[in-house]
Amino acid sequence: MSTQEKVLEEVLEKSIEQNNNEIVLYNDDVNTFDHVIETLIYSCEHTAVQAEQCALLVHYKGKCTVKTGVYEELVPRCSKLLQAGLSAEIV
Repeated sequence: MSTQEKVLEEVLEKSIEQNNNEIVLYNDDVNTFDHVIETLIYSCEHTAVQAEQCALLVHYKGKCTVKTGVYEELVPRCSKLLQAGLSAEIV
C-alpha cells in the first residue's frame, strides 16, 4: 500500500469515527409544528425548510434523525431540544 493510500485510509477512518452519533427526535402529542420547527432552527441550525421536513417526518414516522456528528458537539444541541420540551436522544 502506498503512502498516499495509507493517508487516505486514515482520513476516511477519522471521518467515519467523528460522525457516528446522531440526535433522534421523537414524536409527541404536546408540541406544535411551529414550536418544533423554531426549536430545530435554534438548536440544530436548520434552515426553515429542513426543520419543517424533520417535523413532518417526526409526525408521520414517529422519529427522525435531526443532526449527526461528534458526540461532544451533539450534547449541547440535544440539551436545548430537551429544555424546549421535545423528546430527543443521542444514539
